[in-house]
This record gives sequence, C-alpha cells and structure tokens, in this order.
Amino acid sequence: MKPHFLHITNGDYTTKHLQNLNFNGNYITWREMLCEGQTLTDVGSETFWKTRFDFLKSSYKISKKKFIDYTLKEYRNLCKHKQQDEIVLWFESDLFCQVNMLAVISWLKKHRHGYKISLVTSGKLDYTNKMYNLPQLNEEQIQLHFKNRATLTQDDIEYADYIWQLYCSDSPLRLETVHQFNPMSPFSYLADAIKAHLLRFPSIENGLNIIENSILQTVKQNEFSSKEELIQSLLKNQENYGFGDIQYNNNLNEMKRLFTSFNPVKLSKMGRKVLFNQMNFYAHIRSDFSYLGGSKKYNFLQTNNTGKLLKITS
Repeated sequence: MKPHFLHITNGDYTTKHLQNLNFNGNYITWREMLCEGQTLTDVGSETFWKTRFDFLKSSYKISKKKFIDYTLKEYRNLCKHKQQDEIVLWFESDLFCQVNMLAVISWLKKHRHGYKISLVTSGKLDYTNKMYNLPQLNEEQIQLHFKNRATLTQDDIEYADYIWQLYCSDSPLRLETVHQFNPMSPFSYLADAIKAHLLRFPSIENGLNIIENSILQTVKQNEFSSKEELIQSLLKNQENYGFGDIQYNNNLNEMKRLFTSFNPVKLSKMGRKVLFNQMNFYAHIRSDFSYLGGSKKYNFLQTNNTGKLLKITS
C-alpha cells in the first residue's frame, strides 16, 4: 500500500507542476506573502488572519472575497487533512518562500504534533550561482529532490518555530545572530534569507533600504521606457527576495516623489540626491503602519559601516 502524502507547496505553479508529474497525494497551496506586512506568531488564529487581511486590503486593495477564496479556503482545506502518513513541504530558497515555510512549520508544530514532516527545497543545482525554482526543474530533477527530501526532527521543527517567533517579535535584533547558530539544520537557505530580511530596514545614510536603493541604482544605470519594463528588470535581477511585480509596484508607489516620470522612467532631482546620500528620505517615507514581520520597519536603522541594526528611541 502506497503511503499517503500531503504536499504543501509554495504556490500554484509548483502545485500544477507536481500534479502534472502525477505525484501521489493531496495538495495544499500556501497562498500568502508573510515576508510583507505585520505577522503574528499564532498562525491560523482569527487575529492572525484579520491582521493579514487588514494589511493586504490597505497595501494591495485585496477584497474580502478574494482573500477568502484565494487564501482562507485553502487554509481551511489544510485544517481538514489529518490522515496523511507524511506531510511534504515544497519551498524555495528565497525570502518570500522561507518566511512562509517557517509559518507553516510553526502551524504544524501546534496542530500536527507527531506527524512525519519532510522538506524539499530548491536552489542551486550545480557550481553556478543560478537559483532554480521548483517549476523550473524537470521530472528527473524533481524526483531526485523528492527522494533526497529531509525528514524534519523535533529539534528542526522547534528551531524553525523559534525563528518564526523572533521574526514576529517587535524587534529584529536577535535575528542578527541567532539564525547562524544551527549550521547542521536542513534549512540550508534560511540564514541567507534572514540576512536579506534584515537588509530591508532603512539605511541610516539615506533612509531607504537595500531594495529601494537598488531600484534607484537600476534606474540610474539603465533606460526604461515604462514602469513595467523597469519592474521586469528588477524581477530578473533580484538577489534573494522572490518578490513579484505587485511588491515592486508597491515600492515604486511609496517612492514616487523620487521620480519625475514612469513613462519613461526618470529620477527626480530629489531622487538623485537620495541615491548619492546627499539627502535623507527617511522623514518622507516613514510610516507607523509599515511592518516587517512583527517589527515596525522605521523603528530600526541599518548602519552601513557595521551592517548592524540600531533601534530608534523615542
């Protein structure tokens, strides 16, 4: 008798790819982007989902119907699955996926204690630096990844849950070191993802974070006839974030004072000054409603000379 698998995937493309390859089992697609907006530790609670909807509605104009149909219904399907022999997590190496993975493991720790949980993570396949997404893998590669999946020990689950608790705390300072203390864990891309997360806090030099500064740098070095062309370039060259076009659209909307035009894309005088650290944009972009995990984004500053975060005291 074949074992009964429950596959929890990082997105619809991965789910469809695995289904097309006839992987045995049921599927749950985790449709969230917990790397953006406020998060709470108790994944799946009523307060958790209310907080998430409030963020998605205000930042991305997501309707309640879409949120229910797209995210909550899939989560409720997850709650119903209790008979599987093994839960297989399919997540990629970028920040977007790694944060979602932590949240799912935290939920499983609480609601599926004692179940066999394994992890398939895509990333580097060879000695090049190219990072591969799960839907980019052919059948042979997918089968090899599945065969070599890591079975999570209770210590692994506790560790992932602990990092999730820290991610949701009101200070990111402990994340600066704690994620480095478990080099033998199966979460081989987690340390890089946490480093990428910490770089999203604003720089003390000009008030923008690494993503916002990279947008200005990209515009300075290239010519783009439209916002869409710029976003495609940003998507192609992003390092370890795994963002989609809606995230970059949101970034550009928050930074619009730094541009004179998006068709074609042109930096304003203020934009050039901010890029060259001749002006600090912190006061213009700061918001008390902007969160990264459980921390207010603008309560911490990235110090360029040390790479450490500083808490702003009121």
